Amino acid sequence: MARRHMERHLVHRIGWLRAAVLGANDGIVSTASLLVGVAAAAQGRTEILLAGVAGLTAGAFSMAAGEYVSVSSQADTERADLDRERRELVDQPAFEREELASLYAARGLELELARKVADQLMAHDALGAHARDELGISEITTARPIQAAVTSALTFSAGAAVPLVVALVTPKALIVPVVSAAAIVVLGVLGAIGARTGGALAWKPVARVIFWGALALAATAGVGALFGVSA
Repeated sequence: MARRHMERHLVHRIGWLRAAVLGANDGIVSTASLLVGVAAAAQGRTEILLAGVAGLTAGAFSMAAGEYVSVSSQADTERADLDRERRELVDQPAFEREELASLYAARGLELELARKVADQLMAHDALGAHARDELGISEITTARPIQAAVTSALTFSAGAAVPLVVALVTPKALIVPVVSAAAIVVLGVLGAIGARTGGALAWKPVARVIFWGALALAATAGVGALFGVSA
């Protein structure tokens, strides 16, 4: 008996994984940088924690709004293209059939075979065939604004909570080095988790997030120390 070959592909995770990784990394980097900058400016613990809470709250809403608006724009464009394609299928079906066949021929099929494939696919789901093969729109890549907004807000909050909790339990004199070190470690862990979830090698994502996180922390610490005023 023939064995069924089951393949597990990870590309279906692209939509929420991108938003989750972006949200968590941004939450850690922005909040840790804010805490480090305020602490380096020689502010008191209350001011440091207040800045962290404000950064978490503002950042979560900003991420949600930004993701929703940007992904909604993508969804609007997809709908407009699909509406245009739907009208063209009604007004000029022969042209649309040749257009689809030419796409398959360009990928290596003989023209007659490409026309037969186009005929069969259009008979089954004409709009779906054109959406997938002409416009590049599929179930995997379809824009989901609410999913992106909620994912980004939740993961940003979770990421931002890490340096905030570390700052809460760390002596004020050690907030800058301890929060920085904790943020770098967690960024590395998240980079590895994101790579594993997406099926990629871990070292490149880990190196990327650590580099940019360290750069942001160093920059804000420098600004805080340069312009800080003792409380």
